[in-house]
Amino acid sequence: MHSSAVLLIEFGSIILGLGLLGRFAARFQFSPIPLYLLAGLAFGEGGLLPLGASEEFVAIGAEIGVILLLLMLGLEYTASDLVSNLKAHYPSGLVDFTLNALPGAAAALLLGWGPVAAVVLAGVTWISSSGVIAKVLGDLGRVGNRETPVILSVLVLEDLAMAVYLPIVTALVAGVGLAAGSVTLAVALGAAGLVLFVALRYGRVLSRFVSSDDPEKLLLVVLGLTILVAGVAQQLQVSAAVGAFLVGIALSGEVAEGAHTLLSPLRDLFAAVFFVFFGLHTDPASIPPVLVPALALAVVTAGTKIATGYWAARRAGISVKGRWRAGGALVARGEFSIVIAGLAVTAGIEPSLGPLATAYVLILVVLGPLTARYTEPLAGRWTRLREARRHPVEERAPEARTETPVGD
Repeated sequence: MHSSAVLLIEFGSIILGLGLLGRFAARFQFSPIPLYLLAGLAFGEGGLLPLGASEEFVAIGAEIGVILLLLMLGLEYTASDLVSNLKAHYPSGLVDFTLNALPGAAAALLLGWGPVAAVVLAGVTWISSSGVIAKVLGDLGRVGNRETPVILSVLVLEDLAMAVYLPIVTALVAGVGLAAGSVTLAVALGAAGLVLFVALRYGRVLSRFVSSDDPEKLLLVVLGLTILVAGVAQQLQVSAAVGAFLVGIALSGEVAEGAHTLLSPLRDLFAAVFFVFFGLHTDPASIPPVLVPALALAVVTAGTKIATGYWAARRAGISVKGRWRAGGALVARGEFSIVIAGLAVTAGIEPSLGPLATAYVLILVVLGPLTARYTEPLAGRWTRLREARRHPVEERAPEARTETPVGD
């Protein structure tokens, strides 16, 4: 009875604290993710007041948070949208991968962490935060801008790539051999292809089966189906997150809209718990030693994301100002970087990887909204200064004076 009371007190305190942190972040119009991570650091290993009784419960909540994050992401897109985006914008996706994944992989190898950690850190630096970027675009009133579809296309391609990348990382951190890893990847690709085929051909039938006019029944069916598929995917060593993402893609129309509305509060709750859980397993004393590499990596990959957005917008025929806005909007990293790092932390791949990922995300989740707002004005000012130096205003030549001749 006593342990049950402690569990309720600790978990209730966590939820209340997250709510207050969320309100504080909303008041000052920035993402609450860094505050959630800091809260986890404060109450985790080596923190101010380590939690005990509720840690296992928080771990389950964190796993549900990841599942709901990917489900809600899948609900944003239809299978036809994904296919059309893949056909039209895959060169932007390749540039995005090259410019942003390679710095993370190179940093891990330079730090001597080995190839598995390099693959993981490549994903941490590659994937932008869809949630933070969507919120920033809304706050800045840019949802209707011409460059916004380009930004969303890059994010969609990253989300699609997660369906291939996560099974690879799951197999690598689990230490399975090449043959087993190949089987895992084949299963993941086969599942993704099957879901896309079913969604394209029979999406309406599936949605009618899940659909219900009663919000309670719709919530239970969608949530139950998602967790079930996620569990089966994890049992097959594919990744629970990929399973949830595929469920979201398979649902469409009114069902997707209704499920999105019903599940949004649950997503926000358990996603916040997930960020706290990641912070709980990161010792604050381990962050200062990796702060310089994290800061250097953040500066480099902020620049490469800006270059990615600029190139993608230029390819789409967007004006120069829109190109800079697209690049600045893509800088933020967040939930998926932590999800990827969490796989390695749970498997004990590299002790310093978790602290570095935490510091990296903290830096870029704060810097991202600033680059979204100020990259274009700063680029415009820099361009004007450069043009002024190249073509200085020529001083007007003094007019020739007509002197009155002195007498002979």
